[in-house]
Amino acid sequence: MQLNHLSILNYKNIAQADLTFSPGINCFLGSNGEGKTNVIDSIYFLSFTKSATNSVDSLNIRHGEEMMMLKGEYEIEGVRELISCGLKSGQKKQFRRGDKAYKRMSEHIGLLPLILVSPNDQELILGGSEQRRRFLDSVITQYSPVHLQMLQRYNKALQQRNSLLKHEGEIPLELLDAYESVMAETGELIFKERETFIKDFIPYFQQYYNKISSNKEEVSINYQSHCQRGPLLDVIRKDRHKDLAVGYSLHGIHKDDIEMTLNGYPIKKEGSQGQSKSYLISLKLAQFNFLKQTGSHTKPLLLLDDIFDKLDAERVGNIVKLVSEEDFGQIFITDTNRENLHEILSKMSGDYKLFKVKGGEIRS
Repeated sequence: MQLNHLSILNYKNIAQADLTFSPGINCFLGSNGEGKTNVIDSIYFLSFTKSATNSVDSLNIRHGEEMMMLKGEYEIEGVRELISCGLKSGQKKQFRRGDKAYKRMSEHIGLLPLILVSPNDQELILGGSEQRRRFLDSVITQYSPVHLQMLQRYNKALQQRNSLLKHEGEIPLELLDAYESVMAETGELIFKERETFIKDFIPYFQQYYNKISSNKEEVSINYQSHCQRGPLLDVIRKDRHKDLAVGYSLHGIHKDDIEMTLNGYPIKKEGSQGQSKSYLISLKLAQFNFLKQTGSHTKPLLLLDDIFDKLDAERVGNIVKLVSEEDFGQIFITDTNRENLHEILSKMSGDYKLFKVKGGEIRS
């Protein structure tokens, strides 16, 4: 897959931009706060129907403006696709594929596979389990639309059950039973998808980490779920009295987590900044390779946002070597350090394009 042209109007600090991209590497160079990440984020928005950095759509509209617009011209397996998004203050966003508007945003997910590596990924290691579940599901939903449907059904039943648990007075047990049945049915399907994904994903992840670290450390991922205790319905109902006491659901796949280890110990406690960043980059590169094999069977876009900070020269060189291989397609990179970009570009044999970003203005 390839993004040939991008039009931006009033997105964050970018007033207007019309950008034509290289099919190879596209580099955005500039100081912090100038708008490099906003360009990357606009590309992310067109793939996932939302910003990677701001979940409130209206806050992505440029200050002082009433609307924003994004348009991307893509080529997927030789077929041209025009994807556009418009948003006015106080109104719902409109997404279109060609001239046809989507009825549901979920219909769009998976059409434009994309992997983003950014400083915010540190939350995968340092943050709560919600961050790691989101990572799992963001990969799976790009090749399994049913997974997203199951998540939506599960979360709706979870919210309804939690509302009942908070209810003062007598609770209708038949209604509680119904919500728990939906949670168990959809939760076990979600668990199986996550479990299968982790099993298939680990070899990709370990392979990339070994290449980046020059085989200096061993890494792994361990999946943890209440479904591993037995039938989920039994697990949920066994401690129903505890849920009634606290007013929310203590058990279910909404509590799943993945343990990230380095040399057998939690990387959260043992890893240096360079090791943690290598870990995260390896996760995302493995995600890229996994989606290429399982999803739309096309090469996802790869977005590398300010990833070279805290890495030594050897690891930077290994990453550059990795992404320059034929396994990867179109790449978008941001950096504040011109020397990093020159090192990257000097080692690339293919086509590239360099953009300078200052005050929301983008020049090639």
